[in-house]
Amino acid sequence: MLEEFLQRRPYNAVTELIDAQVGRGLGDKIAFTDSDRSLTYGELQAQTCRFASALQDLGLRPEERLSLLLYDTVDFPVAFWGGVRAGIVVLPLNTLLTSEQYAYILGDSRASAIVASVALAKALLPILNRLPRLRTIILLGATSQDRAAFAGRDVYDFNDLVARGQASVFTAPTLSDEVAFWMYTSGSTGEPKGVKHVHTTPMVAARLMGHYVIGIRQDDVVFSVAKLFFSYGMGNAMAFPLSVGASIVLLPQRPTPEAVFEVIRRHQPTIFFGVPTLYASLLAHKNMRRGAGSDRLRLCVSAGEALPAHLGERWRAVTGVDVLDGIGSTEMFQTFLSNRPDDVRYGTTGKPVPGYDLKIVNEQGSEVGVGEIGELVVRGATAGEGYWNQRQKSRRTFAGEWTITGDKFFRDADGYYHYCGRTDDMFKVSGMWVSPFEVEAALVSHEAVLEAAVIGKQDADGLVKPKAFIVLRNGYAADERLIETLRVHVKQCAGPWKYPRWIDIRTELPRTATGKIQRFKLRELEG
Repeated sequence: MLEEFLQRRPYNAVTELIDAQVGRGLGDKIAFTDSDRSLTYGELQAQTCRFASALQDLGLRPEERLSLLLYDTVDFPVAFWGGVRAGIVVLPLNTLLTSEQYAYILGDSRASAIVASVALAKALLPILNRLPRLRTIILLGATSQDRAAFAGRDVYDFNDLVARGQASVFTAPTLSDEVAFWMYTSGSTGEPKGVKHVHTTPMVAARLMGHYVIGIRQDDVVFSVAKLFFSYGMGNAMAFPLSVGASIVLLPQRPTPEAVFEVIRRHQPTIFFGVPTLYASLLAHKNMRRGAGSDRLRLCVSAGEALPAHLGERWRAVTGVDVLDGIGSTEMFQTFLSNRPDDVRYGTTGKPVPGYDLKIVNEQGSEVGVGEIGELVVRGATAGEGYWNQRQKSRRTFAGEWTITGDKFFRDADGYYHYCGRTDDMFKVSGMWVSPFEVEAALVSHEAVLEAAVIGKQDADGLVKPKAFIVLRNGYAADERLIETLRVHVKQCAGPWKYPRWIDIRTELPRTATGKIQRFKLRELEG
């Protein structure tokens, strides 16, 4: 059945995920709810059609890039699926990046238009003169003064465009294996790479992980704290629930424990998607109780980083609901290895999701035996088409039908997979990749820092956070004020989740004979 679905044919992702749900009578059912508004399936269909036709009227052509810099509100799915409906390649952007990082991605992708929340759009102002291809700016919540700041570009109001677009149902004449959207990820060098995904990918991921493992249903209410600009969040809060006509709750702001508990209390979700760092924070909060505040909660899911066994076991004991730990990647779009509702073994990443083939291989590419550590490679229909304008990296990662994950695993005698870490120096914090090079560059850009090296270190909950080793310049003394200044500096330069939780000040750093910092020695030092 899957092979037939993947045959090259006329196909647009919105046909099954949106139009089919309206066609089977779910037009009045709530699709998305945020803190201010709700959107039914019928309204979602109409507004994506209106936005798609408005994009065409603006002159955006099929295969041009439309970037999104949006909070998680009901406007996000309208913009995303409206672009897909029009045959335009949609590119969601991480809302936590710096202006320089946006400059790189927008320049690399050659995006010709962007839809941006006005508060986030301000990060574009210092870099606009370096983005000559970005001719169209579509703003949400902007005043005339806000629009004037983008003088020299074609500036529009998002709501005005949706209102004046045509509501008649249509899809661009796209193909099943035509690229529908890109998602940028970071590699071992820290340089972002655009992964190209085709129109069938969301529905295939929904079937394999959403239907076969999670068992998502039409009567489910889904809440994912992983944002829609992540592939993990996009699968959780768009592909999976839309595929069955379920309802989705969105949280626009930062997912603090207080904000998360309020959403759970108010909307009573049945499925909750999180990351281990958040599960630890929720467990430590005074409002934690059975069901995490939802009397209807039946299942929780975790990905983005490995879930320590004690966190999963404690969550189960307190809430009465299991957490399914799994792993996916931007390259594969969604989870391909996971625990299952009837087969949870905490401390492991579970077993392959049906529809995916996995191997653990050594440096020569040969499969290793039970209990032996090697690199995980995966084969499945959701694999990206490749990286945009990165031929060599595409060949190394997308090796024929197999995708090289860069993750170290071993498989036990019962067939469960155990995560051991990254092949290179990368590590994840709150589900997002952190490059040591990027954090080090931010640190040494401060006048007080001469040299820096960054590694990942586990905190008391077994979750990985950055630790920095630095050498100060002459004239600077180590004190708590300086350390806090450096943390704030990294947040501003590299991203708020990348700041070092620990800073170890030293007189020198371990180096090779050629002068390269030996991070592995620092990791050994930390045990």
